[in-house]
Amino acid sequence: MVSGEFNLINKYFLSSSNRKDVSLGIGDDCAIVSVPEGKQLAITTDTLIDGVHFPSNTSPEDIACKAIAVNLSDLASMGAEPAWLTLALSLPQVDESWIKSFSDSFRQWAEKYNVQLIGGDTTQGPLSITVQAMGLVDAENIMRRDCARPGDAIYVSGTLGDAAAGLKIVQQGQVVDANHAWLVDRLNRPQPRVELGMKVSAVCRCAIDISDGLAADLGHILEASKCGATVNIDRLPLSHQLVEYSTNRDEVDWEMVLSGGDDYELCLVVTPENDNKLMKIASELSLPLTRIGVIEEHRSFNIIDETGARYLLDKAGYEHFT
Repeated sequence: MVSGEFNLINKYFLSSSNRKDVSLGIGDDCAIVSVPEGKQLAITTDTLIDGVHFPSNTSPEDIACKAIAVNLSDLASMGAEPAWLTLALSLPQVDESWIKSFSDSFRQWAEKYNVQLIGGDTTQGPLSITVQAMGLVDAENIMRRDCARPGDAIYVSGTLGDAAAGLKIVQQGQVVDANHAWLVDRLNRPQPRVELGMKVSAVCRCAIDISDGLAADLGHILEASKCGATVNIDRLPLSHQLVEYSTNRDEVDWEMVLSGGDDYELCLVVTPENDNKLMKIASELSLPLTRIGVIEEHRSFNIIDETGARYLLDKAGYEHFT
């Protein structure tokens, strides 16, 4: 059995990746990296806590995947190219089987997105995983929350509500068919829209990743940009797996779709003249983008159906402190 923090790090977390912009990685007091001329550094951090951000029976492979994905989703929302990661891992005890499965998955997903683990920390305590992700972005192509303007179109990538349904399935212990399994996988293994974020940043000035639910996250854009919006609930993109799980579209839990969280899709705000450019990029990536609404000058956030009737949410989205 491995003993000692440094032996654990050396055995399971020394990276085989060799990015040329890493001068000094794991093994010293600090990592040293080089930021290319003309680029700026984008930095984000997320913590995942056992029983809060993932069910306690989640596999170590899925936890590792999600820990990376949620951070890369933040980088994607600003148009950044992922480069480096740090990892702070708190463990109740040294379970080598768990650590090996976690570290193998972590390495696999890091290599998939060409990011290198360059440092971090391990400590004893309740299970929690904190990842800091760093990426590179062109200064003139940074997508920000405060850049929405009246008349801009609102788009979302992929489909919404899948992860929230997956969580409900896990909590109820009712994984009974392929649709259920697919929804649970959307919870455990989100797909950060890294390539989409990098490509659309040339034509899109404002974006956010949907982590706490569309209603809450679009609300952050509206608050930062000092404007309002109208979203058509009938245009929200749903997977056929979610529709079948709900029996049909009329029976879908819209509260879950709008506020459930853990989608890790991108919400993009684009000027009308860039609509065609945006859709061309989506086509090239074979990734569905759906126009769901418009930014408006008033400061309210309206959700309507095709008849114009308003939909009222009980809860805007996930909050850590209530």
